[in-house]
Amino acid sequence: MLPRVVFCTAVSLAILVVVLLALLSPGPHRKPSKNHHHTRPPWLALSLYIQQPQIAGFSTLPQARSAAEALVFHRTLTEGPTNTSRVVGKAQGFIVPVEGFAHSAFNIIYLTFDTSEHSGSLSVEAKHVAHNDMQLLTVVGGTGSFAFARGLAAFTQTDRHSSVVDASYRVKLQLQFPNRSQTVPG
Repeated sequence: MLPRVVFCTAVSLAILVVVLLALLSPGPHRKPSKNHHHTRPPWLALSLYIQQPQIAGFSTLPQARSAAEALVFHRTLTEGPTNTSRVVGKAQGFIVPVEGFAHSAFNIIYLTFDTSEHSGSLSVEAKHVAHNDMQLLTVVGGTGSFAFARGLAAFTQTDRHSSVVDASYRVKLQLQFPNRSQTVPG
């Protein structure tokens, strides 16, 4: 009989704790504060540059040998167009330029940020890559400061005389964020 009393008491206390936490915890719908510096706007525009990393001892980086190979890259993400500009993160990706893989979900460019202003990453889908002066790609998600981001990424080659593998790119990001006042059911 004593074990049943202990069990019923423990269950009752657990239910009481859950109810009290639900009643006393701050709700997800807070009134906006007058200080808007801590809230993130529903959109964000960034302009950055993707460049070859500066590696001591290497004068050239490997070139793609044919159009049928995958392009795997690791680049630095900077604030300005010069190699001496402040590094704000890195750009990594895997793109298969073969016609059969042109619309593959594996063609993704990851932009990772590590600054005091932004910490996190963005995933840019490279399904519709063409050999144009400007590539307009889709931002399909993010983490950290960029959680649940959606939007567009416009890639423009900055040096027209470089090959696609060696080129530097300017990236203009137009990001939208979900409405934070709504909660996810569940």
